Amino acid sequence: MPLIWAAISAHGFGHAAQVVPVLNALGRRISGLRTILRTTVPASFFQNHLSIPWELSPIRQDIGCVQQDPLTIDVEATWQEHARFHATWDDRVQTEIDAMHRARPNVILADTPYLAIAAGAAAGLPTVGLVSFTWDLVLSKFPAPPNIGGETLIWAIRHAYGQADLALRITPSPHMGAFTRLVDIGPISEPAPSAREALLARLSLAPGERTVLIGFGGIPLGSLPMTNLEKVNRHRFLFNGLVLPNSTKFVSTQSLPFSFKTMLASVDIIMSKPGYGTLVEAVALRTPLVYVRRYNFADEQPLVDYLHQYGRGVELERADFSAGQWEPALIAAGNLPAPSVPPPPASGAEEAADVLAAYL
Repeated sequence: MPLIWAAISAHGFGHAAQVVPVLNALGRRISGLRTILRTTVPASFFQNHLSIPWELSPIRQDIGCVQQDPLTIDVEATWQEHARFHATWDDRVQTEIDAMHRARPNVILADTPYLAIAAGAAAGLPTVGLVSFTWDLVLSKFPAPPNIGGETLIWAIRHAYGQADLALRITPSPHMGAFTRLVDIGPISEPAPSAREALLARLSLAPGERTVLIGFGGIPLGSLPMTNLEKVNRHRFLFNGLVLPNSTKFVSTQSLPFSFKTMLASVDIIMSKPGYGTLVEAVALRTPLVYVRRYNFADEQPLVDYLHQYGRGVELERADFSAGQWEPALIAAGNLPAPSVPPPPASGAEEAADVLAAYL
């Protein structure tokens, strides 16, 4: 039976959200396809979403970034963790090679662990990257501490990526120079059907009140300036975090019988950082996005450019976000006209599946 080895970064859930539609599209082409998910993304993420038989192999594939919250990257800790990861690089590669030899997959798919690419190449297996950014680009934004050879470490990461037979660059993405063969594919996006009427009935909104989904990805958002936000007029916030029992503005998403993707397709406004999955789905849904930038992440600018070209977006300054001064940005987002230019078709999963099918 055909088998694909899917190595997935566990820095949030964005990489897994890109891989699942590709595997589902591939399963529609290849009868009996199975996958090994080599990742520490929890199994609950894949349940009810991944349509082909899968096995979770929870081995860490890369570091990503060490973050205090979705908006704050601990730069020094990130470099230190990468240095520790690479201190045992040869052993890690051998562990992956041995596991690949036991499993005997037809092809290695990596989004975006360079460890799997290096191991797959050494194991003599076809290796394909599915990428909206790479970790060498991320690290190149951060100054390395004096005790770490930053340039040497970045070179090692680029060298590993360069061993891929092919990389599929997802729209939108930054320029990537690590790969010897690069193919551009369309956006990967699978919005859920709207349940707007059911959501509105559940919330019992006041006339003219807008729903705002606060969704900053798989890295938990801590406390919010609730006292100030309780004063925001004509908006109801859906939040996967601590909600005070007497709040008149906040509703816990855990209390609602809807998935995150269903809520994403059903609200009036989305608030997030510029992360791939949420931003591209907001554009596809034509839903306004209020975004808070980090200004030091590799794929942020291409995503923001994509949003303003094809969707509706308003930036909320970090200081205003922290202070709870959200109302002007929310009002501006709600009043934005419909986009005049349709977004590119969300063809990325099907295009990636067409390429990968040749290996199976």
